[in-house]
Amino acid sequence: MGHVIVDVMPKPEILDPQGKAIAGALPKLGIEGFTEVRQGKRFVLAVDGEVTDAVLSSAREAATTLLSNPVIEDVVSVREATAAELEADKAQEATA
Repeated sequence: MGHVIVDVMPKPEILDPQGKAIAGALPKLGIEGFTEVRQGKRFVLAVDGEVTDAVLSSAREAATTLLSNPVIEDVVSVREATAAELEADKAQEATA
């Protein structure tokens, strides 16, 4: 089974109140050195079989028509997931 990752971010000209809240909280937690935070969305799409060019094309179509709001968001990446990315996602889910 293959996986496709789709990353969506707010357009640069759009205000990002969640990102601003995170940026304000970081110093309060003792985490310094970050000047801006933008919060986006990540989708992991599982597919039956291999991730082919046709699958990536379908994922791009889904990303632009359903997974993002093209008025305020940009689809910044549509790619095949690596084994390391999938393991990191599993580890994060286990701690949630």
